[in-house]
Amino acid sequence: MALAIATWVWIVIVVAAAAVLLFLLLGWFGRGRRRERRRAEAQGLRQEAQTRMTRAQERESVAQEHADQAQAERERAQQAAERAASIDPDT
Repeated sequence: MALAIATWVWIVIVVAAAAVLLFLLLGWFGRGRRRERRRAEAQGLRQEAQTRMTRAQERESVAQEHADQAQAERERAQQAAERAASIDPDT
């Protein structure tokens, strides 16, 4: 009877060790998949950031162009006002 109990205990220990080993292996391989998934996510975020950066630069360029046009228009308006003041006999 003592031998049967000892055999049973050894079987439980081996099964438990196999379960622990399987758990560790699955965790190890799962970590690799998780790492790859995070790398892919990071790559997607980098692409999105680059797209947004490009779009922002384009908008800044358009805004600067509009600001330059507005400045030129203000200068033309100032010149027209100065010319009107020089022509107007009442001023």
